[in-house]
Amino acid sequence: MTTPAWLTVLTTTDSEEKAHSLAQGVVEARLAACVQISAPVTSVYRWQNAIETTEEWQLLFKTTTERYEELEAHLRAAHDYEIPEIVAIPVVRGSAPYLAWVSAETAPVTSL
Repeated sequence: MTTPAWLTVLTTTDSEEKAHSLAQGVVEARLAACVQISAPVTSVYRWQNAIETTEEWQLLFKTTTERYEELEAHLRAAHDYEIPEIVAIPVVRGSAPYLAWVSAETAPVTSL
């Protein structure tokens, strides 16, 4: 199986302000072309031997496989969760113009 060229990466955070800050930082760094923020979702999970229910904001980052490692490192550094959810979902098909835009917007900037 070949590695997909594009990914949708998701994470969650516990406030709208944090979600916007993460999104802004990632797009400014050209690690994602676009970030969609879904207003509150309810997460139910086990943490430290207890079942927790939390309101969170989910972020979906549109990026390339080439930029994934840098995106993950950025999210780990900027996120305040001890173990943030960072999951990459391969994009196996998509609109060619859209995917070209994602590639162009996430291309590393070279200095002259």
